[in-house]
Amino acid sequence: MEKRNIGSLAVSPVGLGCMSMSHGYGPSDEPTSIQLLNEALDAGYDFLDTATMYGGGKNEELIAKAVKHRRSEYVLASKCALFKKDGKPTIDGRPETIRSQCESSLKRLETDVIDLYYLHRLDPKVPIEESVGALAELVREGKIREIGLSEVSSDTLRRAHSIHPIAAVQSEYSLWTRLPELKMLDVCEKLGTTFVPFSPLGRQFLTGKAQEASLLTEGDIRTNNARPRFDAEAFAKNSELLKPLAEIAKELNCSLAQLALAWVIHQSDSQGKKTLVPIPGTKHIEYMQENIGALNVNMTPDVVSHLSTLIHDDLVIGERYSEGQMKVMDSERDRV
Repeated sequence: MEKRNIGSLAVSPVGLGCMSMSHGYGPSDEPTSIQLLNEALDAGYDFLDTATMYGGGKNEELIAKAVKHRRSEYVLASKCALFKKDGKPTIDGRPETIRSQCESSLKRLETDVIDLYYLHRLDPKVPIEESVGALAELVREGKIREIGLSEVSSDTLRRAHSIHPIAAVQSEYSLWTRLPELKMLDVCEKLGTTFVPFSPLGRQFLTGKAQEASLLTEGDIRTNNARPRFDAEAFAKNSELLKPLAEIAKELNCSLAQLALAWVIHQSDSQGKKTLVPIPGTKHIEYMQENIGALNVNMTPDVVSHLSTLIHDDLVIGERYSEGQMKVMDSERDRV
């Protein structure tokens, strides 16, 4: 399998987002998740993504329980600064908090080093330079190998990169969420920063398997902070956009999920090089196996281009997050 670079790290072209095994999509099933993580490594995944926020550390503990005995087989990414305090999401990017959370993550993950450590969200009260400075100290101490940022603007990335090289920027990117195309992808290319798309399958929407909004369960993030696009009326209208994609998937003998994911995998930079490393998340073994099958889809530049015209932000009803969520984002949209 080909490898793609994230700083000094080399990973498979598709990583595994681990959040949904412990957080955001209803009840967890630890035995199934343990089996999934091991079968994912067997299938060729070698890039696992977790965070302090996911299940209040439970997701990190799950990874340790499942695959710590196979630590040499995967690149491990986690995140700091976003967590729940008194039941409410809190952002704290102060150096002392970053250090404390890193130490706690290392213990939960039962590892000596985290390969890629992200600032999960920008703390508006703390200059990015201070947060990255703290992360740089952790690199020097050998506790983390590479620094990443999550959900930031290109201006913030530039400021952070002036303090220490930023190996990765993680943000939502898919056929129906194209915000990174405004500036971020170009800036990442110029700085040598790898872009890591999360939710490349649109929180299951682009797979055609998503339930109608009225059927979403309690504890499912699509019922609250991602509600706008999954509201019953918006969901019905957005679903019409999948019909031409289903026809193309049939022609290419792949599933809708594989088609949508292959579109992300085959995005090219200005030199024609494919560098993105999407991290679709799932807690279902069959979906994990289906997703890695996207690497075998026979995508041509013409198909990639055609898909780009069939579904994009201007055609989609609803924002990707609720109004409250959007207000606390370091959004690129505010800078164009």
